[in-house]
Amino acid sequence: MPAAPLTTVPSLPSPPSFRGRIGCDANSGYYAEPRRYRLHLSPSCPHCLRIAITHSLLGLEKTLPIVPLPAVPDRADGEHSALRPLYEASSHRHPGPAVAPVLSDSWTGRIVSTHTPDILRDLARRFGADDADRPTLYPHGADEEIEAVERLCAYRIDEAAQQAGRADADATARDTALSSLLRVLGSLDWRLAHQEFILGDEMTAADVQLWVTLVRLDTVHRLHLDAAAVHRIADHQRLWAYARRLAAHPAFGQHLDLDGIARRHHGHCQGLEAAGAAVQILDWAVHIADGSQVRTASMSRAAD
Repeated sequence: MPAAPLTTVPSLPSPPSFRGRIGCDANSGYYAEPRRYRLHLSPSCPHCLRIAITHSLLGLEKTLPIVPLPAVPDRADGEHSALRPLYEASSHRHPGPAVAPVLSDSWTGRIVSTHTPDILRDLARRFGADDADRPTLYPHGADEEIEAVERLCAYRIDEAAQQAGRADADATARDTALSSLLRVLGSLDWRLAHQEFILGDEMTAADVQLWVTLVRLDTVHRLHLDAAAVHRIADHQRLWAYARRLAAHPAFGQHLDLDGIARRHHGHCQGLEAAGAAVQILDWAVHIADGSQVRTASMSRAAD
C-alpha cells in the first residue's frame, strides 16, 4: 500500500543573514576542504540538534569539527557572546543577535552560513557523499518530499502545538490547532505502519527533522497542554515507537541534552504550565541508555 501523500503547507520563513554555500571546487570560494570549517552548535537548539545528528550520521567528526556552545544563550534573544566576533567580522556592526547554528570558515574567520537547510545539504552533498557506508540523507529526486516534511514539522506540528498550548488564546482556537496537530500525527502514524522510515525503507534527512520535532513536542510543547491533549498525542503508538527506536541510535541519542532543553525553555518561556506537564510521552533518557547498552554488548561480542 502506498504511503499517504504529504500535505502541502506554506513555505518556510525568509532565510537569515548568512547563506554562503560549500561548492565542489576551488573556484566556488568555499569548497569542501577537510578541517577548514567549524560548526558552532548549542545542544538545546532544535536547529543545532538536526545538524549535530546529521554530522554524526555522516561520520564527519574528523573532517568538520564542532565547537560546542552553552545550552542556554547569554541573552533572551538567543545571543551567544562567543559568536559575536564571528558576526562582527562577517557583517560590520551586525544589527541582530549572534545566534547559533553557525558554519564558519577558519581560513577567513568569517561566517559561511547560519541557514540550517543549506548547512545540512552541504554536509551531506559536499562532505559525506563519497562514503558508501554513510546514509544517503538526500537521495536523488527526494528534495521536494524532504522539504514538505520540513514545512510539515514547522507549521503543522511545531506551530500547531504551540498554538494549542497558548493560555491567552480562546478555547476554539486551541481546539482547532490541536485537531490540526492530531490529523498530521495520525497521517504520519499511518505511514509508519507500512514502512520503516518516514519516506520509505531508508533513513533520510526527513527522519532527522521529524525526530527533532517529536523531541520538541514532548519536552517543550507538552508542558503547556492539558493532560487529555497529551494522551491523545501519545496515542499514536507507531509514531512514538519510531521516535523511541531512533533515540537508541548513536547518532541521535548522544546529542540529546534533556537538561539543556529544559533550562533553555524555562529561561525564556512566558507561557503557563498545564496538566500535561506531568504526562511524559517517552522516557528519552531510558531509551538512549538502552541503545547504549545494546551497542556496548554488540562491541563486546565483536571483540570476543
